[in-house]
Amino acid sequence: MKYKFSAEQYLEIKSAQKTNRDKQIENRLNVLALRCEGKSLKEIASATGFHHAHISNLIRKYFEEGLQAVSEKHYSGNRRNMSIEEESAFLEQYRQAAERGQMLDIGEMEKAYAEKVGHSIGSGQIYRVLQRHGWRKVMPRSKHPKKASEEVIEASKKLRKKFRN
Repeated sequence: MKYKFSAEQYLEIKSAQKTNRDKQIENRLNVLALRCEGKSLKEIASATGFHHAHISNLIRKYFEEGLQAVSEKHYSGNRRNMSIEEESAFLEQYRQAAERGQMLDIGEMEKAYAEKVGHSIGSGQIYRVLQRHGWRKVMPRSKHPKKASEEVIEASKKLRKKFRN
């Protein structure tokens, strides 16, 4: 074992487990507790479902950065490129064009958005931006996607006439 846990560290981990309410953090603390108890990486991997390399990284991170590095959430929820206000300002030019009755091209909007944020974006991202701001597709479909061809419709009409007589 490269890293040796002391009795104080073990008590620190156990007390953090008692006060914790997050399941993901609980799993990471469980890895440290099992390692304190002398379990091997394979035993910890089978008990927790983590890969042995991830377990090693958690232990290393604990010794280098402390309990806080393992027992805190590292990610927040907002991963947008722009704030809501910036998105509104971006969409305002397109809103004015739509109110004048012009057709809007999503491809053009996507290119402008990518240029504004400074990197490429996923194909569905512009649609999520539009949905966040209450935009919707108003234009109806030109035809039903499962509509039968004209030949099939005509053949069906002929069959109906034949069976009615």
